[in-house]
Amino acid sequence: MSKAKITINKNYAISKIDDRIYGSFIEHLGRAVYGGIYQPDHKSADKNGFRTDVIELVKELNIPLIRYPGGNFVSGYNWEDGVGPVENRPKRKELAWGCVEPNTFGTNEFALWAKKVNADVMMAVNLGTKGPDDAKNLVEYCNCPSGTYLSDLRIKHGVKEPHNIKLWCLGNEMDGQWQIGHKTAYEYGRVACEAAKLMKWTDPSIELVACGSSGYGMNTFASWDSEVLDETYDLVDYISMHQYYGKNKMSTPAFLAQTLDMEEYIKRTVAICDYVGAKKKSRKKINISFDEWNVWEMADAHDELLRQIYTFESAVLVGSMLISLIRHSDRVKVACQAQLVNVIAPILTNNDTLIKQTIFYPYLHASLFGRGTALQTLVECDKYECPEYTDVPYIDSIAVENNSGVTVFAVNRSNEEVTLELKSENYKCANNPAHTAMYETDNFAVNTFDTPLNIQPKNITGIINENNIIKTKLNPVSWNVIQF
Repeated sequence: MSKAKITINKNYAISKIDDRIYGSFIEHLGRAVYGGIYQPDHKSADKNGFRTDVIELVKELNIPLIRYPGGNFVSGYNWEDGVGPVENRPKRKELAWGCVEPNTFGTNEFALWAKKVNADVMMAVNLGTKGPDDAKNLVEYCNCPSGTYLSDLRIKHGVKEPHNIKLWCLGNEMDGQWQIGHKTAYEYGRVACEAAKLMKWTDPSIELVACGSSGYGMNTFASWDSEVLDETYDLVDYISMHQYYGKNKMSTPAFLAQTLDMEEYIKRTVAICDYVGAKKKSRKKINISFDEWNVWEMADAHDELLRQIYTFESAVLVGSMLISLIRHSDRVKVACQAQLVNVIAPILTNNDTLIKQTIFYPYLHASLFGRGTALQTLVECDKYECPEYTDVPYIDSIAVENNSGVTVFAVNRSNEEVTLELKSENYKCANNPAHTAMYETDNFAVNTFDTPLNIQPKNITGIINENNIIKTKLNPVSWNVIQF
């Protein structure tokens, strides 16, 4: 049995955490919308066709922000197809995912659904087949109260009050050859700049996200981001990051070490933002919108598009990714786990019911208990090496302080049980600390519709507090939430 020590101190504050780092994502893709959040013939459907069983589970996650409508989908999307009388909406060949889009669900339906789950909308505009004028028009339709053609058109469509969407994405993954309307960095930067001007002139209160690199492995990473920011720096507020991690025949230790890669990606993107700011002699600081992140086994083949069955070890990696986002909350102000329902998602539905996948739980814990001020933890533990990574700490952790106390999130990457001492240097620990954990003997165990509660958090007994030192045990390969 190995040992580890975590020290926390209120003077180790990193930043106030922006609640929006616990955002999510719904794209017109697979069964995310149709058969996911929207299924008029389902037994739980309300008068709007929304599945109320899905609504209740999404509300449990307490998600503050949801990105829509894409993703790759948005780069070929005409938003006007999805508003107005449903019977008049055209069906379109959808080229991003190779299907037919019926347009029975669109902007107004999503805005209404988001209100029902108590989330704000993060809206993406099409800068693939469309451009600045179309982006400006969507802002006018969504945010202007009345008195203009498009705001009055929204009212005519039955939506009297403006949606007041405050966060907007200037396209999606425009550096990718797979993207409809793919552009060079300069081409995209110019279009994004002009779209940003028109959008902010239409509603000066909005914030904008420029497309950064589509992943750390892109050949154009860094050069793309710096050139885009050269063109847009004065008009945008965030640059996006996207990253997915898969097993790819890795061992469990290597699979769980991939957040070291995520840490470097964040640090280098921040450095690029600050380099461009320094070059422009600007006092403005560009922050990060990590608006696509998750575990995704791209080689997995299922009977529907991008349906992912998550193993227990995937939940542990998701927990570590959440720790990385919190650790960098001084610059990561927005993040979206991609996606929410049926498509690489924590929630899976069928025509009868729905289940919580393994990754649901660390996301839930972070969303509920990870709001407040992030505190850097000092960790003393052994490290390991694998062919892919070196100097990997067995324990990954972060702490969050709020009015309810302190929560420490910790991942044990080790295959052994770890005895943990949690030292609080200038907090008075109450005598009843709590420890919740996820651990399994089978790292590849899953939740299914037949066994929906196969994997879920467990309360850990035996945790004690001796003179402000909390002592407990971290199970092998586990996600842990310690609260006092």
